Amino acid sequence: MTVVDGGESPSRLEGKISAMIVCWILGFGSLIAWNSMLTIGDYYYNLFPDYHPSRVLTLVYQPFAFGTMSILAYNESKINTRRRNIFGYSLFVASTFMLLVLDLATSGRGGLGSFIGICAIVAFLGVADACVQGGIVGDLSFMLPDFIQSFFAGLAASGALTSALRLITKAAFEKSNNGLRKGAMLFLAISTLFEFLCVLLYTYFFPKLPIVKYFRSKAALEGSKTVQADLAAAGIQTKDDHHEQNERLSNKQLVIQNIDYALDLFLIYVLTLSIFPGFLYENTGEHKLGTWYPLVLIASYNVWDLISRYLPLVKFLKIESRKGLTIAILSRFLLIPAFYFTAKYGDQGWMILIVSFLGLTNGHLTVCVMTAAPKGYKGPEQNALGNILVLCLLIGIFAGVSLDWLWLIGKKNAF
Repeated sequence: MTVVDGGESPSRLEGKISAMIVCWILGFGSLIAWNSMLTIGDYYYNLFPDYHPSRVLTLVYQPFAFGTMSILAYNESKINTRRRNIFGYSLFVASTFMLLVLDLATSGRGGLGSFIGICAIVAFLGVADACVQGGIVGDLSFMLPDFIQSFFAGLAASGALTSALRLITKAAFEKSNNGLRKGAMLFLAISTLFEFLCVLLYTYFFPKLPIVKYFRSKAALEGSKTVQADLAAAGIQTKDDHHEQNERLSNKQLVIQNIDYALDLFLIYVLTLSIFPGFLYENTGEHKLGTWYPLVLIASYNVWDLISRYLPLVKFLKIESRKGLTIAILSRFLLIPAFYFTAKYGDQGWMILIVSFLGLTNGHLTVCVMTAAPKGYKGPEQNALGNILVLCLLIGIFAGVSLDWLWLIGKKNAF
């Protein structure tokens, strides 16, 4: 068994490209179930027309994600990150599979009982999301910024690819019996397979990459206890004789020093989720695209969200100024009146344009904040800060999906 000495240089270690690919797949797998449910929203609206499924399911998902993440962020230094992430991905697999089983057991029938069952499973998806996003982002925060960028690009890719597949399956199954249901079942089956792949990659492949072992070893030398199980899985034994390096900033101190980044993430997602997906399904009116219209809007958002998460790789496009980030994020709130007046007076082309801009700014600003914030801290602090920032992101999402209901006020008279 190798003993940590921290003497290697990361520039000489192999596995950076492999690690970035794995991070992308881990991001993809951690959100594909939820994005699949959003993308097959037309199926759930067909089954449960009176229950506002996109809004209700999102509102069920987020409190469980937020509540679980709050507990995990507070106790992150005491939690075995390896067990946390494996549990999270395994819960994704089980929950997505149960959505398939529930649909098969009810033969695709609607009704309150089926909807309550779906809501219960969605709650478990929220718990899994908190386990994985906070755990992985915290883990990657003391590695290379490229790894965080790849993970967040994978998150966006799950939305873009599910949207593309949804358009294909809608075209393929539209005229067949139970076409919506067949497409939905295909999505859930694909999600289950990808989530199982994430369990395997994170458990057996990722810990053994040389560059990953280097950064986890470095974090262990700086006092991190959360990496010990992953290092043991890679055959590395940690030494506990670095007490002088074990002191770290408290979570409170990290929040105070990074309050602008925390507010930035909150504001990004409170705006995005106040519009996406509920407003796009229920408040954009009827247009020439018919039943394709909300799917095209969702796809437009997801594609530009994915593209924008690669833009910070171009140095002059990356916003590194803390004031610049805050100004850009506050400027996005001009999209609220833009969406209102476009839905009321504009045509579908204008709506597709501003939905695309919503996705473009969401992904780009998220990556800029998440890659800039951990710089200058020790491994344990970076891990804690990664968890704190994900918590702020989830608080923003929870607030956004709650505010999304305000669009329903006066809907019948306005649209």
